[in-house]
Amino acid sequence: MSEEDSTVARPAGTVAFFTFLSRILGLFRDMVVAFSFGAASYADAFFVAFRIPNMLRRMVAEGALTASFLPVYVDYLEHREPEDAQRVVNIVFTLLLMVLSAITLVGVLFSPWIIHLFAPGFVSVAGKFELAVSLNRIVFPYIFFVSLVALCMGILNAKGHFAAPAASPILLNVFMILGALWISRWFHVPIYGLAVGVLLGGVFQLLLQLPALAGKGVRFRLDFSFRHPAVRRIGILFLPAAFGAAVYQLNIFVSNILASFLPEGSISYLWYASRLLEFPLGVFGMALATAAFPSLSQQSSRQDAARFRRIFEDTLGLITFVTLPAMVGLIVLRVPIVEVLFQRGAFEAWTTQRTADALLYYCIGMWPIAAGRIVVSAFYSVQDTRTPVKLSFIAFVANAILSLLLMGPMLHCGLALANSLAAILNAGMLFYCFRNRMGTWGLGWVRESGVKVLFSSAMMALALLGLQRVLGWDEACPFVWKCVRLALWIAAGGGVYLLACLVSRVKELDTITKSLCAGKRP
Repeated sequence: MSEEDSTVARPAGTVAFFTFLSRILGLFRDMVVAFSFGAASYADAFFVAFRIPNMLRRMVAEGALTASFLPVYVDYLEHREPEDAQRVVNIVFTLLLMVLSAITLVGVLFSPWIIHLFAPGFVSVAGKFELAVSLNRIVFPYIFFVSLVALCMGILNAKGHFAAPAASPILLNVFMILGALWISRWFHVPIYGLAVGVLLGGVFQLLLQLPALAGKGVRFRLDFSFRHPAVRRIGILFLPAAFGAAVYQLNIFVSNILASFLPEGSISYLWYASRLLEFPLGVFGMALATAAFPSLSQQSSRQDAARFRRIFEDTLGLITFVTLPAMVGLIVLRVPIVEVLFQRGAFEAWTTQRTADALLYYCIGMWPIAAGRIVVSAFYSVQDTRTPVKLSFIAFVANAILSLLLMGPMLHCGLALANSLAAILNAGMLFYCFRNRMGTWGLGWVRESGVKVLFSSAMMALALLGLQRVLGWDEACPFVWKCVRLALWIAAGGGVYLLACLVSRVKELDTITKSLCAGKRP
């Protein structure tokens, strides 16, 4: 296995493992929430309240903070003394504490205005608006803790440690499950327990990072030297990155606003469908983007253009290898998957069908979303945050226009399709601009294995469609047998895909196999 392969594949494997555990718990969490609250007013109110700090998390923390801090920090680690790098950490930590405290205070105090902005349609339903405001005031401080977690992630990833940051979302899922099943019993309105679970999850996510930081010799100290040169460099990168992340989140914001005017439950259909889409995107897409970002930043700092392009192309090849079959599986098996995971309690058969319909249209954008994240990481690693911002704004405008055009005839499915079409547009523009910046499309992997992966995914689709046609799907079948049948279908589809990749000698399969074998060596 080449050094370029191991640079991304091994840390990506670590991130993917913990993210997989988190997503499994996340699916169980969603099953618990679906059973307890279904897709009625309580669920709609919580999902809106939770999405607001979650949106800010991706903007301020995982979006702008990581994109601006990590390349500068890596540069200090590469070319300065350890004390200089530690001082940068302390200054950013101090500044972040001040900013997050202000954001949290504003969010709690102005919750009625925020909810009215995000879900104006709630006002017309008695009690729904007030409930969303109360829930938002409980969950909003989550942004404070999870943003500090993002800072810890940037530090640890730059130092080659990926496990603790990748494992932290597991705690959020654990506490949300406890909130739905146990803490909720302490409240007259049970959904408040779920909101408390979110807040506790944020606290314990941060606590998990501290031992790993101590092991790397990093301890936070207050330092108010905000005129430090690194602060200026981070600030120059931060503002465009924050705006870019904001534009991305505005797509969700627009969908929420428009869905609040659609029939009750529309927000929840989109939420559950997006959660299923985010499972493979989180396990594989974010894992590869997270692992590639420090490596790309390192090669950019060393001005090694050849290795930079190689890591970029290898990462895109790996992302295609895993996302195409995932997209095929979700599309073909969408109804059985939604039914097995969610259809119980307050989540009924008609809710399953509407959620599955949304999932179909979301899946169209899976590869563009995953590939786009890799290209954005490449731009950020060369400290160019402006180009992704400009392109994401164009995609945002396209998403808003398409949403308005499609929501009438297609209802919530139109919003999902608009999101996917905007993602396709964004990915296409990113690749074009990357070629202008780096002199290459970064699509060398297409010649080596792209067509082979596409062929293998088609074989998988045919196999799954054949199994469905022969065996069918009986809704009256006992739940255990549904689980067994679905698991067998997934295993059969995955087996056909891997066999086709093996026969056609797909490079990425060999890379992953060698990485796993290397990881088992003492």
